[in-house]
Order: sequence, then structure tokens, then C-alpha cells
Amino acid sequence: MEQTTNEAIVQKKGGARLQKEAPETQRRRKKGPLIIGIIILAVMLAADLGLGWYANSTPKFWPNTHIIGQDVSGLTAEEATVKLEAALPDIGLFIYDMQEEDRFFDASMASDLSDAPPHVIIPLSELGVKIDPAAVTQAAYKTQHSGSLLSAGKEYLSMHRGRRFINYTGASTYELDEKAMAEAAEKAAQALSYPAQDTSYTVEDGAIRLTAAMDGRQVDTHALLEEIKNLSWHYDLSLKVSCSAVPAKTRTAQEIYDEVSSEVRNAGYDAATQSIIPEQVGADFDVAAAQAALDAAQPGETVEVPATIEYPSVTAEELKAVLFRDVLGEARTKVGGTAARKSNVSLSAASINGYVMNTGDIFSYNDTVGQRTAARGYKPAPAYVKGETVDEIGGGICQTSSTLYLACLRSNLEITERYAHRYIPAYISAGMDATVSWGGPDYKFTNNTDYPIKIETEYSGGYVTVRVLGTNVTGITARMTNERLSTTNFEVVYEDDPTLAPGQETVKTTPYTGSKWRTYRHLYDKDGKLISSTYEATSDYKVRNKVIVKGPAKAAEPSTPVIGPGEIPVTPEEPAVLPAEPPVEETPGTPIVVLPDDFLDGAA
Repeated sequence: MEQTTNEAIVQKKGGARLQKEAPETQRRRKKGPLIIGIIILAVMLAADLGLGWYANSTPKFWPNTHIIGQDVSGLTAEEATVKLEAALPDIGLFIYDMQEEDRFFDASMASDLSDAPPHVIIPLSELGVKIDPAAVTQAAYKTQHSGSLLSAGKEYLSMHRGRRFINYTGASTYELDEKAMAEAAEKAAQALSYPAQDTSYTVEDGAIRLTAAMDGRQVDTHALLEEIKNLSWHYDLSLKVSCSAVPAKTRTAQEIYDEVSSEVRNAGYDAATQSIIPEQVGADFDVAAAQAALDAAQPGETVEVPATIEYPSVTAEELKAVLFRDVLGEARTKVGGTAARKSNVSLSAASINGYVMNTGDIFSYNDTVGQRTAARGYKPAPAYVKGETVDEIGGGICQTSSTLYLACLRSNLEITERYAHRYIPAYISAGMDATVSWGGPDYKFTNNTDYPIKIETEYSGGYVTVRVLGTNVTGITARMTNERLSTTNFEVVYEDDPTLAPGQETVKTTPYTGSKWRTYRHLYDKDGKLISSTYEATSDYKVRNKVIVKGPAKAAEPSTPVIGPGEIPVTPEEPAVLPAEPPVEETPGTPIVVLPDDFLDGAA
């Protein structure tokens, strides 16, 4: 019991001593790490200061140092100057379009631009930038080696780890020519801009090639120039520009199919632009497969789809050498009548001069010449109206349509719509005329050749001439003949006119002999051998009686009686009987017709 107490006392005393020593021990223990930290910091500071002193004192550029895109790591300022001088002619401003900020890269530092967006590089000489290599390297060296020892050490260490230094500082290191800069900006904007590419196609042997639509882009020259002016020349030589999109027109495979499968067209001619229209090839292909290929294609990418191809007879290349080479047919008629009628013929002929028709086109005389009005220069001239000859605006234009009709027949063209005159015209062979009237009969024909044709007209020396130009590859020519089927003679009809002097007579209506004709088209080969003879048309011309108006009969003169016996009374003579008009002599191909000297064709 005692012993336990003493031990407890001893322990208690000892514990008191330990408790008394604890603060000092704790203080010593706390100072130890602090001293170590201070020592470490001192060593690090000394290292940084030493590294900074080395970085600032070295005569060479630090690792990963680039000036105007040139790696000058480990070179002295003098060596860097030599390198810049050699590289300067090839150094340029790299301009590119990058819409996504996270893809921004330093183009002047890029070693592989294959993945870069479309770009242009403008040589500094074209940009109007003059750089002093010596001044640049000196400025860069000074900037890199003039920092504090601590900052220099940190910079040097970070560049050892891969961070790049791109710098040349000071306005004295370069000069700018704003005029040259503006010209370069315009050139760069044009190079970076391109038009939209609509969905397109080409037809080739056994396939149709479809090109997917691709939007275009437009770079604003003024905005680009401002960007170049504000460029930090002391930092790098790359510039990101903004552009506006130019939407492309997309087409579906079905739309393309509807276009190429519906019609095969020969190459043609556009008179407005005086250029050849390319031929249209026909193609039949799987629309669903074509659409799937287009949907999977990248913008601007071309895909190929199998197709069955049908080719036209004439290509643009072939047409170029033979366009309007030959006179297919020509007709010439003499123009008579009043000055007004001649003017109408000339005006109507001029309105169809130069008219071009491609394969399959249909010509309408009324549509092409248009309505005959005084405002358009047409004048009143004799014309047929309900069988009578009266003055009407545009009288005489049927001579132009008839001359054109005969030229078309001789050109072996397809006649679509044609009507004969009521009475046979005097200026053209029977069956070769074509009457027209606004709102009434029209004259139409179709270009049934494989090549474009052009109408040429000429009014000169009292004649109107119409010729059809085209391409005759076969040498076949056409000639026309006519055959009279029947003749209807006119009668002489007298009408009383009390306003005339007694016994006076005058012709009120000139007569026309009616007749019916059939025309034929004969084709001859290039050697003049007859190939075929075909019926063309029947023309039935009406008869018109000769109408003579006469005044009242003359009063009988009183007789003087004979005085004296045995006088024999005088018996008056019987009136003489007028013989019938002698028949007109007929010759083959000539119509039987009695015409006045001033006979005029009508507009109706």
C-alpha cells in the first residue's frame, strides 16, 4: 500500500517536470519546418535568380522563340537577323476564315495547313509592309532579355516547357503602305469569296453524276482592310476574317429526273444573247437511289448513279460549225399597189426578220407580227372584207405571210396551219399563198429539222424577199407544183344607178374567176434525183362576178314624118347583140383570173 503511494508520488512529480518542459520543446519543434521552408525558398530564389541571370545574360534567344514565324531559338540577334533577311521574301500574312472560336490556331506557326480552312497568304511586299530585320531582332532580343531576374527565370523555364515566344516590338521596325494594303485586301477578299454551288448534274456514259449543293461565301473587302490595319504586327502574321454565307439552291433527285427524263433536246440558239444553247441528254435512273446518294454526300461532293442514256442528234460542239450555214428555201414576190400598202408589206417583213426557231418550235405569224395598228406604224390600204375590197389598217400584209409560206415550202418545213385567200392573189402562184387576219386566220409552221433556223427578210426595189437559213446536212431540196382541179367563170351583172348620166356605165366590182387547186411537194436528193412527190394542200378560190352600174336608158329621138304619097315607113334596126367575153388562154401552172391593173391583196 505504501509502495504504491510512493510510486504514485514519484510519477506525479515526474509528470510535473514533463509538463514544465513541454512549451520549449514545442517551440523548437515549430521553428524547425519554418527554417527548412526558408532554406528551400532561399535555394529556389537563388535558383530563379540564377536562372534569370543566365536567361538575361545569354547572347542567344531562348528556346521556342519565333519572330515573324521564323524559329530563332538558340540564335544570337545577329544570326537571327541573317535568317530573317533570307526568309523575308517568302513571309506573308496568312488570312483564313474560321467561324468556330475553339478552332482558332496560329496560322503563322502551323507546319501543316492541310487541315486548315480555305486561306490566302499575302506576301508582305504586296501588303505594303516593310520590315527592318535588324531592328526586329534587336527589339525582340531586348524585350526577351530585359525583364527582372525573377520574371526572366520564369519565362525561360516556361519556354523550355513548350510555350512559344512570338514578338517583335516597336513601330520603328516596320512601315505600312495603305494603298498597297487596300489593293491586297481586295485581292484577298476575292480569293476567300466564292459563289454558291447549286445542286447540279452531268450525264455521262451509263451514269448521271450529281453534285450536292454547297453554300458560297462573301468576304467584305472594307471590313477585311480594317482588320489588316488593326493587326498586331508585333505579335503574329495570321488573321481570322468573318464572311457572310451565300445560300445555294438545292434540288431533289426527283426534280432532276423530271428534267432529264422528259425531253431530249438538240443544241439550240438563243437570239437574245447570240449564244448556243447546250444540248439536253435524256437519262432514266433510280430516283430513290439518287436521292440517298445526294443526302449522304458532303457539300460540293459529286456522286455517280447508274442511268440509261439517250443522246440528242446535235450537240453544241457540232452546231457551232454549221449554225445557219445554208439557205434552206427562198421566195421573192413583187409588191404593187399604193404607197400605204407597200409600207405595210415592208413593216410586216421587218417584224419577222431575224426570228430564230429551235428544233420543235412553232412559228405564229399573228403572234410574231402582232396586231396591226396605226400606233405601230401600219396604214390603211385595200383589203378583203366579206368579199369586198375596202381600205383597212394593215392591208397588204398577207403578201409577207404568203411569201414566207412559199419559202417554208421550198425549205421542206412542216406547215402547221395555213389558209388560202378568198380570191386568188396576183403576186404568187395559185396554192402558194397564206392569208392572215388579226383575230382570224393565222399562218403557222414548225421547225422539224434537227438544227435552229432563222428567217431573213428584205424589202428592196419593189420586191419582198424571204429566205430561211438553217443547216442542210442531207442536200435534199424541195420544189412545188400546182394542179388546177376546176374553174368557175364569173358572170356580168348590171345594176341601175339613177345618179349616172343616161347611157353611162362603170365597173363597180372587178371580177375574179373561181378555181380550185391542188399543190404538191417534190423532194430531190443532192444529185437532183426525185425522191418523193407528196400532196401538200388544196386551195379553193371563190368566184366574184363583174358588177357594172349603168344610168337610165337614153330617150328615143322623135321621127320626122315623110310627106308625100307612097312613102315607105322606116323600120328601126334591131339592137346589136354583144358577143360574150373571149376566154382567157390557159397555160400550165397559171391560174385563170381576170384582174384589174391595180389589184391589191388584202389583210383579211
